[in-house]
Amino acid sequence: MSAPARPAQNHLRVVIAEDNAILRDGLTSLLTERGHDVVAAVGDADGLAAAVAEHRPDVAVVDVRMPPSFTDEGLIAALALRRGHPGTGVLVFSQWIETRYATELLASGAGGVGYLLKDRVADIGDFVDALQRVATGGTALDPEVVSQLMGAARQQDSLARLTPREREVLELMAQGLSNSALAQALTVTERAVEKHIGNIFTKLELPPSDLHHRRVLAVLRLKG
Repeated sequence: MSAPARPAQNHLRVVIAEDNAILRDGLTSLLTERGHDVVAAVGDADGLAAAVAEHRPDVAVVDVRMPPSFTDEGLIAALALRRGHPGTGVLVFSQWIETRYATELLASGAGGVGYLLKDRVADIGDFVDALQRVATGGTALDPEVVSQLMGAARQQDSLARLTPREREVLELMAQGLSNSALAQALTVTERAVEKHIGNIFTKLELPPSDLHHRRVLAVLRLKG
């Protein structure tokens, strides 16, 4: 599907996907007062998909956590939106940074995407400018989002350095197994387990520390 031309004018046709009714109405009023047309304001991912298919807006404002599980439905819906409607800009507007799908979203096309944090947008004009930029094929990214995404990428790079056996040890550590239990599960000596764990700490760049539990931090890298 070829992408339609981006709007060159200031007037935008907008779809809002936000489960909080007060914030949804507030965004609608804010944009309407500034001359934009909010063609639909919905509270869940299914509503977003239907509204975009019906109205073909210039841009969609999407929250991350929406019904039914309030985890990452919004980002998954945004990815589907980008695939099905590449001419529609997507501005993620949330108080949460979800790195799992955000990287894929931001890499899904040449512009027309943004990610802003609700708590860090202090000026309405800045928000509207960001929306306009995304709608016309640009990007709008909060520096904190960029920082966390880069951190997540570095963590994945460090995990990629683990050997298959070290990855297996780390996955068993995540299940709460002690060194002796690990040795029994892998049919190796505890000394071999200790060597694997030491290699894991080194590759994940987790030096000895009195302030942090390296075993917990290693498992958090895996879970992240």
